[in-house]
Amino acid sequence: MIVRRLLQRYSRHSVSRRAFLGGFASAGSALALGGCAGLGATGARFDASSLSVEPTLLVTTTRKPVNGGRTKPWFGPERATGMTVARAKLVAPDESRLSLASVGLGNWRLDRVEPVSADVGDLAAQAGSGDVLIYVHGFKQTFEAAVLDAAFLSDGIKFRGRTMAFSWPSKAGLFDYAYDRDSAMWSRDDFERVLSALVSAPSAGRVHIVAHSMGTMLTLESLRQLYARYGDTVTGKIGSVVFAAPDIDMDVFSSAVQRIGPLAGKITVIAATNDRALALSGQIAGGMTRVGAAEKAVIARLGVRVVDASAEGWGIINHDLFLSNAEVQRVIRRSIDGTTA
Repeated sequence: MIVRRLLQRYSRHSVSRRAFLGGFASAGSALALGGCAGLGATGARFDASSLSVEPTLLVTTTRKPVNGGRTKPWFGPERATGMTVARAKLVAPDESRLSLASVGLGNWRLDRVEPVSADVGDLAAQAGSGDVLIYVHGFKQTFEAAVLDAAFLSDGIKFRGRTMAFSWPSKAGLFDYAYDRDSAMWSRDDFERVLSALVSAPSAGRVHIVAHSMGTMLTLESLRQLYARYGDTVTGKIGSVVFAAPDIDMDVFSSAVQRIGPLAGKITVIAATNDRALALSGQIAGGMTRVGAAEKAVIARLGVRVVDASAEGWGIINHDLFLSNAEVQRVIRRSIDGTTA
């Protein structure tokens, strides 16, 4: 009963997150993040994102297509027999003076999806020669929500390069945690294939990854497999790896980090001890603290960078700070740029 009440509370406060995240992200924060003294005072200004200039992002998904992936909802919660590569055509927020976007309340829209192929080997050609940002979503996400979050993030950090969303099969249901967790792990081989295709392309730039919540478990497993295949030669191809509110057991995280060699030095963990969603996940997992809700010193002992965003959470859940908080997004941008967060 306790778990059910917490789930219901989580549901009430997470239904319409994208409707108001933009306003709070644009408003910023007066507080500096723990471990990032002076970050808010840097006054860093970035050019427009590549996505705002060309509103198309790449999608790789292990979800089963709906109507060939050409009409809404495009890809459903079922597991596909093969991975699909597609282009998602977006509509950027209206930036005119009288628009909602002008005050930070605009939103991206998914217009259409164009499947390219089921061959991951086409990815390098689709991605081009610049850097690539891959977003891996977490628990309880539809295909459309994952794509729009990728767009929101990429535009928010003003990323210059190709943006990609990796979408694994989630039922997007409040009580489907076990199905989502198994689907995420089931997708790890395909995500490793995506990473392998990008890092092995001679003309490709660096690959940056932002993984949220349950998506961090999938990402870490894929990185472990990638390192087992390529060893240290892959280090220069992987840029920044940001784990936002990682929903993963501390012991599992520690074991995996020890197996990825120098790639561990690429990781930045964004944690918040007041993340209520991860508190619930910990209860479901038998009382095991999730990495994203652990104390900063405990995580730092594993040899990864840690940003304590506990003071930045304005809401009840505090699980989506990488989308809702301008200071957290600045940390992600600085991590990609290669400066210390």
